[in-house]
Amino acid sequence: MLGSTHGTLTTDSRRARVIACGEQRPGPVVHDRVDDLDVSGRPLYADVPDLTRFFRPESVAVIGASDAEGRPNTGITRQLLGWAERVGARVHPVHPTRPSVFGIPCAASVADLPGQVDLAVLLVADPLPVIEELADAKVRFAVAFASGFAETGAEGAEAQERLAQAVRRSGIRLLGPNTNLNAFERFREDLTGPAIALITQSGHQGRPVFALQELGIRLSHWAPTGNEADLETADFLSWFAEQPEVGAIACYVEGLKDGRAFLLAADRAARRGVPVVAVKVGRTETGARTAASHTGKLTGADDVVDAAMRQFGVVRVDGLDELQDTAALLARARTPLADGVAVYSISGGTGAHAADLATAAGLRLPRLSAAKQTELHQWIPEYLSVANPVDNGGHPVGDHRGRKIIDAILADPSIGVLICPVTGPFPPLSDKLVADLVEAAEETDKLVCVVWGSPVGTEAAYREVLLASSRVATFRTVGNCLTAVRAWLDHHRFVSDYRSPFDEAPRGPSPSFRKAEALMRPGRQLSEHGAKQLLRAYGIRVPREQLVTSAAAAVRAAAQVGYPVVMKASGAQIAHKSELGLVKIGLTSASQVRDAYRELMDIARYEGVSLDGILVCQMVEQGVEMVVGVTHDALFGPTVTVGLGGVLVEVLRDSAVRVPPFGEDQARAMLAELRGRALLDGVRGRPPADRDALVEVVLRVQRMALELGEHVAELDINPLLVLPRGQGAVALDALVVCR
Repeated sequence: MLGSTHGTLTTDSRRARVIACGEQRPGPVVHDRVDDLDVSGRPLYADVPDLTRFFRPESVAVIGASDAEGRPNTGITRQLLGWAERVGARVHPVHPTRPSVFGIPCAASVADLPGQVDLAVLLVADPLPVIEELADAKVRFAVAFASGFAETGAEGAEAQERLAQAVRRSGIRLLGPNTNLNAFERFREDLTGPAIALITQSGHQGRPVFALQELGIRLSHWAPTGNEADLETADFLSWFAEQPEVGAIACYVEGLKDGRAFLLAADRAARRGVPVVAVKVGRTETGARTAASHTGKLTGADDVVDAAMRQFGVVRVDGLDELQDTAALLARARTPLADGVAVYSISGGTGAHAADLATAAGLRLPRLSAAKQTELHQWIPEYLSVANPVDNGGHPVGDHRGRKIIDAILADPSIGVLICPVTGPFPPLSDKLVADLVEAAEETDKLVCVVWGSPVGTEAAYREVLLASSRVATFRTVGNCLTAVRAWLDHHRFVSDYRSPFDEAPRGPSPSFRKAEALMRPGRQLSEHGAKQLLRAYGIRVPREQLVTSAAAAVRAAAQVGYPVVMKASGAQIAHKSELGLVKIGLTSASQVRDAYRELMDIARYEGVSLDGILVCQMVEQGVEMVVGVTHDALFGPTVTVGLGGVLVEVLRDSAVRVPPFGEDQARAMLAELRGRALLDGVRGRPPADRDALVEVVLRVQRMALELGEHVAELDINPLLVLPRGQGAVALDALVVCR
């Protein structure tokens, strides 16, 4: 953990700001035009609420305050009084029958409150009747602790919606219901450096991050969002990203109220280079079900959530320990000078194991140069490997050689991170090693990480030396160290090149939209012919083809299209033509075309399928079959998917997904995620496929998703045949279901 109160470590980047606590962090221009809308009328920039008076109110009303011993409200009132004193706020207890609470005069009702109130804390079972009173008193913020809302099921969800409607009418901003006192915790004020701001939907899950203060890591805010009837994760995320003292934002998210709002908030953080680290519940069906019962949120299809977070630089971790360690490192570590990692240890076995894990985690362990290895062998016996990992054999750390070895590794220009796993305390060698690492870290701009593997954690080398250092990142497990380092390197790569997709998202409909809109059939599936007309409207190539309604017309069409041809039944009711025998391929003569036409019509009559005609299509071969599609996600709206197509789409399920808007870089990243991406590079003597054409199709489909999202429930281009490089891509078949 990057420790204590000594000095200040900073996070920095070419595009963003994170300087010492309290200083302004210069960054790129940020748009605050909340009225700027995309083609579907959705905002393109986050509407950031001013939460200053929530966290630092001048006056607080406690509705239902109590000082009667043994009552739950008494403990809450006492904690609020202590918090208000720390933030410099006046407290106004409100109770209909008590003249005073803890010696402070009580108001009988909200209407009797003296003067302006910034924050009202509702210690009542049903907050709904109080909301209108607070609105009349022009209270800015309210907190509702009461439970029994959306987390309990349909009836509770209806009650929560009534509360939310009342809040919207009132103009008050509400935290809760089903929240807790975490926002009013006692934060240590003696810690310096960039801080972690914490957002949790379950208060207890934030405890490990809150406890980081005991290890010297500063915490600035805690937002326990509860059921999010009004204020939600996205609101706090946007506001925290604006606060100069915040070096990283840590989130525990059970469900998102509004996927779009979350992405806009994450975009705001990405523009400013503020790291966001999140645990998102719902990777499994069981987790999703439990989260819904807790907060009443949609957890969202996990692969879509995962992709959306990656698009906007949110670091997703699985465990609270990972959240703790990764957020601490991202908040306080400096900009990487290089992405190479060196592993240095007392033991060859420890170093080899850590190096294996680091490589598997995606970290780069460059082989040290021959000259650097020769230099290290001045202090390390020749029979030990120093190529990376570096094994010192133990004894050199006990004298002057230990510091020289560390300095030599850090001086290598290919190394930006030094990781030293100490499997267990082995005094005096481990004590001397730790002291040398701390001293070296004070004199370098490179990241020094120590993994203190002792299960005890009471050793002086750990407690008094490592945790006292603000320049060494100390971890208790190798896995957490590697996760945090990878996230740190990835974050800085991300923000250095970040261009907000919302800046370049289309503001108005394209000329294609009007053509496409005329092709829509609300509530119906388009025929293949209609679906391909839609693709043509957006500039997506389809085979030469004609729709015919007679055998003679089919023969003429085949001659014009050019043999060999494919013939397919086209009708709005047909989903799987091949399975019904409604596709004929490789037809090379007029007689075959006539026979095929009659056979297709006979099958359609037998199956009771209504047709708009028979398609006579150019036969296209020699390519890689892919699928590109659009589906509608409950949280994020239209999403775009690309993957291996044809029969492989259902067998391998090898696909990648993104949430529009996104740019060419994300389209190419989608292809890089596919397990079968090597097929696009050419295998077994086949030529490389036209990746550029595939990317162009993905971007055109994205435009369709943005413009037609409210009209299209599902779109599948399968197969999209990607031809050899330079020859483009052709949509051989398409399915479109209108909303």
